[in-house]
Order: sequence, then structure tokens, then C-alpha cells
Amino acid sequence: MGARASVVVTGTEVLTGRVLDRNGPWLAEALRRHGVDIGEVVVVGDRPDDLTTALHHLLDATNDLVITTGGLGPTADDLTAQVVADVQRRTMHLDQDLEQRIAAVIARLVAAHGWSVDAADLAAATRKQAMVPEGAAVLEPVGTAPGLVVTAPDGATTPPVLVLPGPPRELQGMWDAALATEPVRHALAGRTELHEHTMRLWGTAESELAASLRRHAAVADLLEVTTCLRDGELEVVVRSSPAESPTVDALRDALITDFGAAMYSPHGATIDAVVAELLLSQGSTIATAESCTAGLVAGRLADRPGSSGYLLGGCVTYSNEAKASLLGVSAGLVERMGAVSEEVARAMADGVRARTGADIGVSVTGVAGPTGGTPEKPVGLVHLCATGPAGSKHRRVVIGGGRNTVRRRSVVEALHLVRALLG
Repeated sequence: MGARASVVVTGTEVLTGRVLDRNGPWLAEALRRHGVDIGEVVVVGDRPDDLTTALHHLLDATNDLVITTGGLGPTADDLTAQVVADVQRRTMHLDQDLEQRIAAVIARLVAAHGWSVDAADLAAATRKQAMVPEGAAVLEPVGTAPGLVVTAPDGATTPPVLVLPGPPRELQGMWDAALATEPVRHALAGRTELHEHTMRLWGTAESELAASLRRHAAVADLLEVTTCLRDGELEVVVRSSPAESPTVDALRDALITDFGAAMYSPHGATIDAVVAELLLSQGSTIATAESCTAGLVAGRLADRPGSSGYLLGGCVTYSNEAKASLLGVSAGLVERMGAVSEEVARAMADGVRARTGADIGVSVTGVAGPTGGTPEKPVGLVHLCATGPAGSKHRRVVIGGGRNTVRRRSVVEALHLVRALLG
């Protein structure tokens, strides 16, 4: 059986959704590279009882390592170190050398920012962060908070608890030092990296993928296979050991046979990467004309390094007047067909191509909602067009969900339309 680890993310701001948890997913990927499966990621608020309950649950489960993130700051609600010490039956003591090192870091921050601070308050905050459980391995602070590896007393069978700070930059900067400690090395010893293989499909139903996996159960059941529907794309993710690579290849070949061109990315490249590679390999340039997405397509194209090699620019033409003045879309066409129509989408794509000199023009116009829909043109209706030297492609879609979903999904639809035009 492979190693397992679980994570407790602390912080009421994460629990209530005010801050997105970036540490759990990052740790899951980092642990995968060391052959460790994530058992659970538990989010608790800044309440000692809840953290205590979560730790007891995870330490009693089949985990080789438990990791906490957050709750190591100088304020009263930062209680992770104390709670972990209590759970692992360790007493807290002041590490005076650590106190001096933290004080030096804080002094530099105070000087750099010109803060006015009370010396007694500063000393109390520093002392709090320098309190560590007996026998713990101390991980040098990346910010002001040290990390800790806390084991139970000799003879106990509970796994070690790796205590890491909440800010992702600090946690990630401390990771290599955590792996080098003896308790963590022992917990992860002898593990082989788990490989993760992603396949991406477009334009097929989830039920068809399920049926395909059932047909190939003799192969699929030998692997850990998960599927996910994300913004209209189907992802198939396979986790395997290196020895299972031939089985993964067999499953991939079977799915390619079943789905053909719908399997647009058999080796995990994202739609962004596929479109970028097509544009670069063909020496083509692209420009965007956007209404309801208001620049999101151009932003997505520009996210990749080297995008200046293919992205010339774009126009956000939210109003009908902007469509006319910036793209040359006829006011009469808009009046006859409506701004959300195939005809206007085609005119927008042609217009931005003509105005920028791009090889490819791509346009999006739609009703993102929550208001503005009609029986003929409901909320979620989007028309898209991609045009180039070899012709043009149009797509009409009705996307369910709220405004953000409509806009986000429209971007993915636009990228796939460009892929279809170029492919």
C-alpha cells in the first residue's frame, strides 16, 4: 500500500470562502511527486476545538503524515502550534535562539515599511511565534513564522504532524526543508513517484465517456481513473506507478479509438497550449472582438509566455456604437438581426481581422445575464465566430448558469472554435 497524507487547512477566512485555499491543491501535487496519496483535505476555522477534532480524526486514520497550514502568526487566533502540541502530548517551550532570529526579521520589516510599533507588543508577538513543542524540528521562517515537525513521545504510533504557515509563498519556500527532516523522510521513505496522465475531450457527452470506460473495464479497472466535466471539457485523469505505463497507454489508445477527433488532447495539453501551438506552427496571428466576455478571450490568449508571437490585440465592443466605430459593424445589421446573432458575430470577426491585419479573427457576442434575455434570445445565448484565410466557423450555444459561468464558458468555446478553424 502506498503512503497517505492528509491536510488540515486552518483559517476562518478560508472556511467562509473569503480566501481561496491554494495550499491543499499545491500540497497534493507536491506529495504526488513523492509517491504519496492525499487522503483528506479538511478546512477548519480558527477554533481550537475544531482543529483538535480534525487532528484526532486524521491521526487515527490510515495516514503516514498529517500536515497543517496556517495559524502560526502572532495574533490570538493563531493557535495551531499549541493545539498540535496538545494533541501530540508535547509541552511548549520558548526557543530563545529562534526568538532572536524572528526578532531580526521583524525589525527589518518594520524598518522597511516605516511602521510605528509598540516595543512591548512587538516583543510579545515575537515570543509567541518562538514557542515550540518539546522535541519538534524547527523549520526556519520564510516570513516571520517558523514551521514545525511535531512527533508524539517515544513509543507512540501516531504519525508526525508537519506544521506549515498559511501564506503560500512561505509554505512553498519551506517545503524542501520539511522533506529533509528525519520524521518526514521516514514517513515517505521508499515511495515511488505517482505519475498523473491527463486526457481531454471536447464535444462529447459525459455518458459516452462513462460507457467507453465500462467497455474497457478490463484495462481501466487496473488503474485509478477519475473524470471531471469542466467548462464543457471532459478530463480523464489517470494516476499510476511507472510500472503501469503500458496499461495507461492501452487505455489511452482505446479512448482515442472510441472518440477520434473529440480526444483533442490525449497527452494533457490544455486548449490554451493547443491553440498557441497551432498558431505558432502555422505562423498565424490572431485578434479578438468581444462583447459579453469583455476582453477575457484576449486575456486568456495572453496568459501564455510568448503570446506576442501570435496575439496582435483585440477590441472590447460592449455597446452597439463601439461595434460600429471600432469594428465597422453596420448599424443597420445590428438593428435588423440584433447584437446577439450569427450575422453580427461574423461581422465582428471580419472587422477585427481587417482592422488589425491578423490572420485569424475571433468574436464573441451574447447575453450573459442575469437580465436582458428574451424568449427568442434567452440569457446564456452566445454566438461565436472564428474567421481566417481558409474560411470561417460559427457556433451558437446556450450556456446555463450565472453570469460568470456564461462568460467563462464562452472563452473556452471561443478557443475551441479557433482550434477547429486552424486544425
